[in-house]
Amino acid sequence: MKKALLIVALVATAFCAKAQTNIQEMYDFNREHLTTTLEMFKADNWGSTFFFTDIYHPDKISGPTGYYTEIARALNFWKDTKLGGLSAHVEWNGGQFANNAWLFGAEYFLHSADFRNTFTFELMYKSIKDAEDNVPLQFTFVWGMKDLCNVKGLSFSGFLDIWGEKVNWGTEETKLVILSEPQLWYNVGQFFGCENLNIGGEVELAYNFAGGWRSDFDKNKGFNVAPCLGVKWNF
Repeated sequence: MKKALLIVALVATAFCAKAQTNIQEMYDFNREHLTTTLEMFKADNWGSTFFFTDIYHPDKISGPTGYYTEIARALNFWKDTKLGGLSAHVEWNGGQFANNAWLFGAEYFLHSADFRNTFTFELMYKSIKDAEDNVPLQFTFVWGMKDLCNVKGLSFSGFLDIWGEKVNWGTEETKLVILSEPQLWYNVGQFFGCENLNIGGEVELAYNFAGGWRSDFDKNKGFNVAPCLGVKWNF
């Protein structure tokens, strides 16, 4: 019930705010299951809000099992100054079978003149619930490129997270975790009057990323690659 209420609340917030909202359906070839992602970004006079929630479908019979959510708020009251690209940043990460985390710090936003190409760098203090001896820092890079290589409708986006967290692998442990998910999408709907429809996918590149809810915890030690294909609908 809590999961359903969370999803309903996020959907309602996204549509009421008339934000940039999309829903993605991805098939993970490594784990052989679907993941549904709802994503929203909304800029306003005080900064911007971003969230996404992943809903996992590992069991085709019993339905969704597990979810993960991130909600981030950038605060910027000085947009018209020389420091207009710099914002304060606060974020919450968490979900079923995942340790909740609060992040506080700053972000710097860069963009081309037409905003087709964007880049954001974030430096944050990270506090992870129930984590032992975690290094309390996270570096995040987020990028977006529209009409890549002058191909109309082709977009390239993604993120790279680097943070410190003590993760035990039997008798071994690590304090470094890296996760990146570059995505490539093509707007196929432009050819038949449905601009909302995109096809493409992503590749999860992970180093010592446990994945929280997954049962194959030990398999995630070291570097792992997980390709996914799917569809995206922009609202």
